[in-house]
Amino acid sequence: MLIVPTVAPWLRLVFVRPEDVPSIVASGAASLGVTGLDYVEESGASVEVCLRLGFGRARIVVAVPGESGVSGVDDLEGARVATKYVNIATRFFSQRGVNVEVVRISGSAEVMPRLGAADAIVDALSTGTTLMLHGLRPIETILETEAVLVASRCKGDPAVESVVEALRGVVNARGYKIVLMNVPGESLERVLEVLPSMAAPAVAKLDSKEPMWEVITAVPSSVLSRVVYEAKKRGARDIVVLQVERVIL
Repeated sequence: MLIVPTVAPWLRLVFVRPEDVPSIVASGAASLGVTGLDYVEESGASVEVCLRLGFGRARIVVAVPGESGVSGVDDLEGARVATKYVNIATRFFSQRGVNVEVVRISGSAEVMPRLGAADAIVDALSTGTTLMLHGLRPIETILETEAVLVASRCKGDPAVESVVEALRGVVNARGYKIVLMNVPGESLERVLEVLPSMAAPAVAKLDSKEPMWEVITAVPSSVLSRVVYEAKKRGARDIVVLQVERVIL
């Protein structure tokens, strides 16, 4: 375990294994924690998810050998299922009414069917490459997981709320760019027609020889290329795109 100070005297960072984070936060030893949603669900710890952080995405899936005749979860009646997600797997098969023997493991689940130790596995799938290399195929998704910010309670503690809102601003900022441009007076209306914004673009008249306006707006990253192309085609010039540090909505 490593404890690291920050520029905020009241805030310290503690580095622990991600699977231990829910229990540590639930115990009150830490006010907030970052871990995977899968570890939160597996632990059963009394914590709240304050914010999805948008990275570390994966799926918790049921997978079987590619050559097996299993086409769905119902076909696994009486099977042995190897996993480190014992609680998630047990709940899932119980809810589906399928009786299986859940085999707890701590290492690689993918090798268990080849060793004859299990008929199926429950494991995290990101790209699918590891499953494919071991001759396995997913047959059902149990859980969509990603990194999350957790706390015993997300509301009520000003210190916790301030950190949550600060991180929310960073997460929101990933989806936006700031675009600045100079627009001749005769082109302004046509350029504004293609500019998205949160409320409205900021428009200011420039002190220049010709009628010229400065336009500033926040553009979703997903449409940035199209917006810049359309604005330039309609007369915008001197276009500058800037990173956004935080977006507080």
